[in-house]
Amino acid sequence: MERVAITEKASKTLELLKTKHGELIFHQSGGCCDGSAPMVFEKGDLYLDDSDILLGILNGVNFYMNQDQFEYWKHTHLTIDITEGRGASFSLEIPLGLRFFIHSRLLTKEEDAFFNLK
Repeated sequence: MERVAITEKASKTLELLKTKHGELIFHQSGGCCDGSAPMVFEKGDLYLDDSDILLGILNGVNFYMNQDQFEYWKHTHLTIDITEGRGASFSLEIPLGLRFFIHSRLLTKEEDAFFNLK
C-alpha cells in the first residue's frame, strides 16, 4: 500500500524536470509561500533533517513531509497532480507555468490498519 501517488500528467512533468535538473526530491510544504503545496527541488537544495518523514517514492523521487505536518495528514492518502498557473513557491515547475497540487482522501480502514494508525 502507498501513502502517496502521482497522476500521469504530473508524472510526465516530473520526468521532464528530472531530465533538466537531475536528481530531485519532493517536499510537502507546511504553509510557507504557496500554502501547503508539494514542491520539487534539486536533491541537496533543501535541508532535510530527522524531523522529515519519507512518505513514498514517485518515479524515483523521494517524497518527504515534516513530522509536524504529518500529524495533520497521517490519515490521508495524497495524490500529486499538476495544473496550469504559477504558484508562489520556489518549486522547479513554476517557470514552466505549472504548479503541483494535492488531491487527498481519507485512508480506507484497511489502509489505516496497514499503516498502524489508530
